[in-house]
Amino acid sequence: MSNPWLPYRTPRPAPVVRLFCFPYAGGAASIYRTWGRELPPEIEVYPVQPPGREGRIREAPLGSMDELVAAMDAGFGAVLDEAPFAFFGHSLGANAAYELARRRRDRGATQPTRLFASAHIAPPIPWEDDFLHDMPNPRFREKLRDLNGTPQEVLDHPELMELVEPLLRADFRVNETYEHRPGEPLDCPLTAIGGLGDEDVPREKLERWQEVTNGDFKLRMLPGDHFFLHETSKRELLDLIARELLS
Repeated sequence: MSNPWLPYRTPRPAPVVRLFCFPYAGGAASIYRTWGRELPPEIEVYPVQPPGREGRIREAPLGSMDELVAAMDAGFGAVLDEAPFAFFGHSLGANAAYELARRRRDRGATQPTRLFASAHIAPPIPWEDDFLHDMPNPRFREKLRDLNGTPQEVLDHPELMELVEPLLRADFRVNETYEHRPGEPLDCPLTAIGGLGDEDVPREKLERWQEVTNGDFKLRMLPGDHFFLHETSKRELLDLIARELLS
């Protein structure tokens, strides 16, 4: 029986590592659906599907980081204990992947071979921007246009926006109300990745990811804005991931 948290796995005959990919706010597992074909066969990709989107559209989205991480830890089942694995998270997904690694560390479970934290300020930095999740309309939708992460056809379609807006607000709430709890750093290697044109997540805020791990730390900057993973930098990003997982 398929796991609703992991709907688009691309099976590999003899993978070296499994890569679990966590979506950004409002995103779904399908944003990583092609990665299993585009990465080397030694990497088996597991896109992560939180409630409230695509095949889980009838489920209510989760409203806090603690709820999300606890649900993932229970929902993934034993798949993280069966083989070496790594985490990739973009924006909200970066914090979710980090907190899941922490939760597993605290209960003595296996850790990722590497954590890729993409396009998000380091967890110790408090949220200083406006809260999108409680903005009134139409300001909320104007901000979505500025962020460049919601498809134009959705923004221009009132009925579609009514459908996706509760999910977007719930995901923004998870991200914006997250408070980092001090604790022991992780032991796994960590790679922070940012877009050179991402004004909201500059290099200096990515550099502080090194504070949350005792493992090897790397920082990589790629061409593009906050959503560089959908732009011409996608191939460069995938090559970076493959090198760091298989070298």
